[in-house]
Amino acid sequence: MRDLATSSPSRFAVIVFALLIGVFTVLFSLPISAADHQVTPFADALFTAVSTICVTGLSTVDMYTHWSPFGHVVTYIGVNVGAMGVLTLASILGLVISKRLGLRAKLIAAGDTNPMRAHGGPVNEGQAVRLGEVGQLLVTVALSTLVIEAALTALLYPALLVAGVDPIDSLWQAPYYAAMAFTNTGFTPNSAGLAPYIDQYFLLSVLMIGVFLGQLGFPVILTLYRRRWRTRLWSLHAKLTIITTTLLFVAGGLAFLGLEYDNPATFGPMNPVEAAFQAFFLSAMTRSGGFSTIDIGQLHGSSLVVGSMLMFIGGGSASTAGGIKVTTFAVLALAVWSEAKGRPSVQAFGRRIPSDVQRVGLSVVAWGATIVAVSTITIAQITQAPIQDVIFDVISGFGTVGLSTGLTANMPDLAVYVLAATMFAGRVGTVTLAAAVAASNRAQLYSLPVERPIVG
Repeated sequence: MRDLATSSPSRFAVIVFALLIGVFTVLFSLPISAADHQVTPFADALFTAVSTICVTGLSTVDMYTHWSPFGHVVTYIGVNVGAMGVLTLASILGLVISKRLGLRAKLIAAGDTNPMRAHGGPVNEGQAVRLGEVGQLLVTVALSTLVIEAALTALLYPALLVAGVDPIDSLWQAPYYAAMAFTNTGFTPNSAGLAPYIDQYFLLSVLMIGVFLGQLGFPVILTLYRRRWRTRLWSLHAKLTIITTTLLFVAGGLAFLGLEYDNPATFGPMNPVEAAFQAFFLSAMTRSGGFSTIDIGQLHGSSLVVGSMLMFIGGGSASTAGGIKVTTFAVLALAVWSEAKGRPSVQAFGRRIPSDVQRVGLSVVAWGATIVAVSTITIAQITQAPIQDVIFDVISGFGTVGLSTGLTANMPDLAVYVLAATMFAGRVGTVTLAAAVAASNRAQLYSLPVERPIVG
């Protein structure tokens, strides 16, 4: 396994996730996992396992009524294993690639350990996680996950009591909600979801904080822990992640508020303050959180488009969120801006972003768009459902978000398998692409003649 991890990181990543999914598919198939003590159909068990390990949150069954207490415990364990697996696997693969392969591979490793390595100049190794510190890295990731979820649980328990939940039930629901928030999964431990808590602003705010922390990613959490409020010492990766995440959160909230303020099925009956809060809550959740206080299927088509755009971008690198990642979006936006301004290079915060970063960013976007397009066409043909619903659920699966218009729960088995594959590709696709790009780097001792095709 060690040789496989170093010789083919992409294959190693796929095998690890596939094995985890296989184990949890078996667990979900056991009669003890179902509330009726019957064997869960393979398609539902597989889809739930993929959704759990890939921390997506979509489901083909009612997660509350279908599973027994044992099944809920399996789900709780699965999302934590899946989330921590994503963090540690991404970081370790970055370190392995950085040591064994070329510059393009180091670019990917930079997203997990030290983004400043990518520019090829002097590097402050105080920002990095050295190969000899892998054990410390794993311990830090595990402890940060436990500490954050424990803190969220401590805040959620009294909030659930205030909301009228039984004290005994709250002992289970609080850690469950905490795990689903930090892992950006979005499963709920009750049949009605968050709808009964639509006016419980403290509870919803805690969930938003948990989702936000999960979206930042381990490299940013590590930077904040080491540098705290000394922003000048933050890595470029941390700055781009935090700023872009905040801007998208604000832009998404304003967009949802403007598009849905008069929708009688969503924000229409609310007063301005309530509507504004729910709009920003929805903006946070479309970034990979997966929780919802409203019926997503009742959103205007324009809002579904905005939500799809936010879900496609996703969260931070080496985080529990999916999508193409906010740093990819930020780098490409900076490249467009630099081209418009006629600048010879892409720059941010006094640093030059090399062309390797831009090429990999374009590759990640193309990879993601291809997955979404193929899956959308296939599922649309199978289900004959409205295309806006199909696109939304497919991007939700690819971005491991978990929001649904209601399509996923009613799909035939063939479409379920396609969406499960989309979730799997969305979770491991970026890592796989990174390793493939890195592995394709070969030394070339000559330079070909230059010829410029017409573009645009």
